[in-house]
Amino acid sequence: MRQKISFLFFFSILSICKLSAQELQPFVFSVENLLETLEYLGTPLQSQDKNSIKNVMQSNDANTIPKVNTVLEKYTLFEVNINPESRVKVVLGAATPQLDQNGWQTFLVKVQNEAGVTSKFDVFSPQSKKVYNHHEHNSEGAITKKDITDRWLDMSLYTSHPMKSTLSGVLTEYFIIQLYSRDTGKRAARIGFTSGPITQDLGFRDVVNVLFDCKPSSKIQLKILDENGNPTTASFIIKDENGRIYPSQAKRLAPDFFFQKQIYRQDGEVLELAIGTYTVEYGRGPEYITKKIELIVSDDKDESLQLQLERWIDPSKWGWYSGDHHIHAAGCSHYTNPTEGVDPADMMRHVLGEGVNIGSVLTWGPGYYHQKQFFEGKDNALSTKNNILRYDLEISGFPSGHSGHIVLLRLKDQYYPNAKVIEDWPSWTLPILKWAKNQNAITGFAHSGLGLEVMNDSLPNYELPKFDGIGANEFVVAVTQNTVDFISTMDTPPTWELNIWYHVLNSGFRTRISGETDFPCLSDDMVAHGRSYVKVDGNLTFDKWADGLRLGTTYVSEGKSHLMDFKVNDLEVGTANSELQFEKPEMVQVTAKVAAYLEPENQHIPPLDLSKNVWAQRPFWNIERARIGDSRKVLLELVVNGEVASTKVIEADGTLQEVHFETAIEKSSWVAIRIRNSSHSNPIFVVVDGKPIRASKKSAEWCLKAVDVCWEQKVKGISKNERAAAKKDYEAAKEVYRRIILEMEE
Repeated sequence: MRQKISFLFFFSILSICKLSAQELQPFVFSVENLLETLEYLGTPLQSQDKNSIKNVMQSNDANTIPKVNTVLEKYTLFEVNINPESRVKVVLGAATPQLDQNGWQTFLVKVQNEAGVTSKFDVFSPQSKKVYNHHEHNSEGAITKKDITDRWLDMSLYTSHPMKSTLSGVLTEYFIIQLYSRDTGKRAARIGFTSGPITQDLGFRDVVNVLFDCKPSSKIQLKILDENGNPTTASFIIKDENGRIYPSQAKRLAPDFFFQKQIYRQDGEVLELAIGTYTVEYGRGPEYITKKIELIVSDDKDESLQLQLERWIDPSKWGWYSGDHHIHAAGCSHYTNPTEGVDPADMMRHVLGEGVNIGSVLTWGPGYYHQKQFFEGKDNALSTKNNILRYDLEISGFPSGHSGHIVLLRLKDQYYPNAKVIEDWPSWTLPILKWAKNQNAITGFAHSGLGLEVMNDSLPNYELPKFDGIGANEFVVAVTQNTVDFISTMDTPPTWELNIWYHVLNSGFRTRISGETDFPCLSDDMVAHGRSYVKVDGNLTFDKWADGLRLGTTYVSEGKSHLMDFKVNDLEVGTANSELQFEKPEMVQVTAKVAAYLEPENQHIPPLDLSKNVWAQRPFWNIERARIGDSRKVLLELVVNGEVASTKVIEADGTLQEVHFETAIEKSSWVAIRIRNSSHSNPIFVVVDGKPIRASKKSAEWCLKAVDVCWEQKVKGISKNERAAAKKDYEAAKEVYRRIILEMEE
């Protein structure tokens, strides 16, 4: 008998060890998701706790789970046990039950799942709208005044990716719960948890009574002035002493977006914050200096906060106006309920808050049938003298999307002939581009680098991409028929975007580049991270600005460097079709007004690792990538036919500097300047002896091969009844490149 007991004891210990090993990997995985989600929600753990958990999980020993649980205890408001019979019991955890009036607080729920249940996990309370009928018999159709008075609490479990609404079945896991208080002072609530209708424990042990201390909020009147002392809109990131962001991101409603850390507030509006100490970071886009202050909120009922913004540069003083022609009001990170997205007033607030002059909101597949009502063929009524909102189209989520998404600006008519629904539109891009050009629209390819991935950072780059994405893939065909005005940059890796552009310029085409964001799809940080700066004579209008994209009176930038008034000899970019003519080779003088701004201290963004997928390594365009070592300097490059002809070191202290280059032009060429990974001018074309630009036979051969690669990728997505016409376009493009190659020297 003693031997049998010893054997059973040994077997039990062995089983526990085996169970621990099996539980450890999914536990670590779930905690990593938890930490990532808390960071995303603006409610991170304290730094020392987060680092402690990461160190413990790296050790990967038998004590990992209890050690991590110990660290997470102080954030855990509820501990739930599901016994082997699937009965739920809940007790209070170690977290302090303190809430903010008119604000959301985030806590953890620890679940010990002894039954391995995998059903939906949920929370309920009679003090909230979330009532579980096993305990509360009032139906939603019979709400009394007392119910309304008593419902001071709102709450929900955060179940968006990577968190889930169901239990995983592992022994220990954590959920995130968010609680909101309508009231102030001491407030009691009964809160319970369920994993299904038959899981309630006997004696109502699946609920717990909680006495909350709800800190009162104060209304803070905002006085926000621009650099000239005029009322304006600013961006705010507000954090408490524990690094939590206010108002809670997870529970924001438009015009505040839950996927952003910042909010935008106008002069005269009010902030509601609970009593406490906060850090407020404020600014208005990249042309302004971001500032940080400490805000102490008391119970004073007449508190106010006065702020004056400070610019480091204002390009509009020299006639250069910023714009983002690729913004969405529906789809991607936007709210999915309603699926229609948000209204113009919400988008206008973001345009104002980032200090961008032109915001072009593009209706596309998600929300198309709702959002198309805002298309007017003119400026939206919310537009101001210096901030214009416009609605146009991105052909994305349409049958041609596989060939590349295209941006159509300044449309007069948004309906393609005989197309009653999206599915009726053409399945490749050229017919749509021709239709748009017939109404004098400005056309271009969006997020150009997608599908054009190359695995090294050289320019020009002769590696052939797969042409398997939704960027400027069919551009290599469309450019030969003069149907495209620009390709977009700044929302995908620079090398992928610029490489195809350099090759077509070297082949003699004159398509321009623009800057965009594709907000909030490729980037949901803010509108206008990528910008087109267009020189406009006289008053700003959308027509003038869009014409500047077509003519190339433009440079692209993330707003931290500027390449204004770029000239070759006395010809300024964008004037006289950007063409300068010589009878014979000559030396030329290149000038520009250049400014750049780096914070004095290196922001330590990670360098590109070219052994990995460059697409995953953000930020793509950021002046920190141009910083020389730990200095406050960047390199300005003169580019001739895609090659660097000369360089100058620029002090990135925000001052405007006159720069001068001298270079020899031996044959017809294109000339541009750039601060790599931060800004790029459009080209000036120098024609020698009346001959077209034929800068590189190797580039033209690359383009010819690219047409075939693109066809092999796209033909499967082109409808059978349109393939013959599409094939004809592709063959015509190849013939153009063959003719160009014959005109070129080796």
